[in-house]
Formats: sequence, C-alpha cells, structure tokens
Amino acid sequence: MYRQGDVLIAPVEETAVPARAKTATEEPRDARGRLVLALGEVTGHAHAIPGPGRLVREPGPFGPFLLELPEGGRVVHEEHAPIPLPKGWYRVVRQREYLPGAYRIVAD
Repeated sequence: MYRQGDVLIAPVEETAVPARAKTATEEPRDARGRLVLALGEVTGHAHAIPGPGRLVREPGPFGPFLLELPEGGRVVHEEHAPIPLPKGWYRVVRQREYLPGAYRIVAD
C-alpha cells in the first residue's frame, strides 16, 4: 500500500478487478500527458502518473479510481518524493473527511 499526501494507492489482485474496469473508457490525461490521481484545488499541484497506464473511474459517490500500470510507473507530485509502483492494478482513494451528516473529499 502506498500513500502520497491525501491519496492512497492500494494494490488490487488481477482476479479482483471488475470486468467492466478492463473495458471502461479511461480518464483523459492532462495537458502535460499525465494521469492525474488528484489535483490540488488551491496550489494547482497534482498527484500524477507521467508514464504509460490507464485510469478508470469506479461508480460511487466519491468515484474511486482503478489504475492499471502494465509496465509499472511512479507517482509524482511537486511537493513529495516520487513513489515507484510495480506493474499491476491499483485502487486510488482520496482522503475524505466527515462533516455532520456527510463526507467530502479533502481539499488540497
């Protein structure tokens, strides 16, 4: 399991990846060609994957992502050290905070 700031990246066994994720439309890359896992609303910094891979959104109120890295990769951010990731599938979850009666994604 890996953590960079408010992003948690957990390995997922290939057999546990839903079939719909393997054929789902992937999230678009940003203008720099990166897969953005989380964008800082205040700073504009991003937790991102600069290399090959696919990012697909899972259904749900917080839209967790599934990340496929067929060759491995690394998570980069302007204020954190890069984190190398072995090839495989990962669930990407943003940190949430509780507000009375609801949850929200933590803002950067």
